[in-house]
Amino acid sequence: MINYQTLARQTLFNDFKHMSIMLGVGDSVYILDDRGRRYWFNIQNDMIRVKGLGIIDGARLIGQEDGSSLDIAGREFFIFRGGLIEQIDSVERGPQIITAKDAATILLHLDLKAGDRVLEAGVGSGALTIALLHSIAPSGKVFTIELREEFAKKARRNVERSGLEAMWELQFGDIKDYDLDEMVDAVALDMPDPWNALDNVTRFLRPGGRFAGYVPNANQVIDLMKGLRERGYKETRALENIQRFIEVHPGGVRPSYDTLGHTGYLVFGRRSTK
Repeated sequence: MINYQTLARQTLFNDFKHMSIMLGVGDSVYILDDRGRRYWFNIQNDMIRVKGLGIIDGARLIGQEDGSSLDIAGREFFIFRGGLIEQIDSVERGPQIITAKDAATILLHLDLKAGDRVLEAGVGSGALTIALLHSIAPSGKVFTIELREEFAKKARRNVERSGLEAMWELQFGDIKDYDLDEMVDAVALDMPDPWNALDNVTRFLRPGGRFAGYVPNANQVIDLMKGLRERGYKETRALENIQRFIEVHPGGVRPSYDTLGHTGYLVFGRRSTK
């Protein structure tokens, strides 16, 4: 007797097994060498100058499978489409970035999804901006307010490399008195005195909306938590992330000597109607 349920599962498994993602024009990709170094570029149907690697023929990459092996000048490389964590790790840096370990926690606490609208202040090098855009794609919007044009230029280059700039609106000004004229689902502030911006940003954050603040020092946590509670925010909490990698070798496994310790304090809350 034919077990149709088993047959259906096997057919589905075979379909997934043969699924693949092909690379195309405009994709943000990186070539990985045998030392783990990444060489970033966007695929073009033309010759491409890749910093640190030389010139390669972009036409030969179109239609290649994500993760394919490449032979360049007799050396083996692998080409991958850039994901969120690689993009954050490899942004062109100026100011200190919000690292992947902290960005992931912010995204989770803000409960972001496709179509959400987010207000961000303090663009830095754009690492958190890219993470926010990735979470609300393809139909959401991130509004970034930045005071300093030199930061914005570097962040713009990083966001454009990610391919997510269509959902991004960068505006110059001081978030403490900026008039956004929009209601948003979430607010993320990376600035020295976020408590001084709470009166203004609360005007744009919908009831039930979520707040995230990123500050480097403990005294700033006190001021921000106090400011949130005084304005009726609920479920306020503060935390920090410490991350340790594990070295895995044929001879044994041990914790890495390098620990990614304190980078900043994360403060969260939800707006009530009080």
